[in-house]
Amino acid sequence: MSVKQIVILISGGGSNMAAIVKTAKRDDWQARYGAKIAAVISNKADAKGLLFAGQQGIATEVLDHKAFASREAFDAALMALIDRFGSPDAPVLLVLAGFMRILTPGFVQHYAGRLLNIHPSLLPAFPGLHTHQRAIDAGCKFVGATVHQVTAELDHGPILAQAVVPVLPDDTAESLAARVLTQEHLIYPQAIADLLSKK
Repeated sequence: MSVKQIVILISGGGSNMAAIVKTAKRDDWQARYGAKIAAVISNKADAKGLLFAGQQGIATEVLDHKAFASREAFDAALMALIDRFGSPDAPVLLVLAGFMRILTPGFVQHYAGRLLNIHPSLLPAFPGLHTHQRAIDAGCKFVGATVHQVTAELDHGPILAQAVVPVLPDDTAESLAARVLTQEHLIYPQAIADLLSKK
């Protein structure tokens, strides 16, 4: 049986990626699900998450989006790089973990059903950026995080998992983001494990 290869895309510190890697190791995803984290790829060479991934013995790659004339050209090169880690009978499961690029419809279609993202709100509320400040400004009593399959429409797609976080009276966008992030680190690995258990 082919091993299910997981590729994670990051642009920065990669805290969600690190949570996934640690959970995969702790729970032995290779033995349990026949899955392993094959590579961590960043569009930024200085992404601190690459250092962590390398220390874990995971292959790392950098593909600088600025080196490409168009979004389509970058996405085509990224697809070719990602697909090197899969095989026809075990295509890659692709996980976005703070990858700060809007993906083209062709890219999303190529990985349909195999492309996951986490968003720091209770989707469908507050898609896009500045979610925590927008939630505070709107007077929300609860916020949270959502793991979802990626579709061509930004921050939409089937919801796989959510976590709810209360908004405290003295919360700032930063304090709220920090509490939501601790929940992201729990639900993202769990949602991936749930998906692997069904494949």
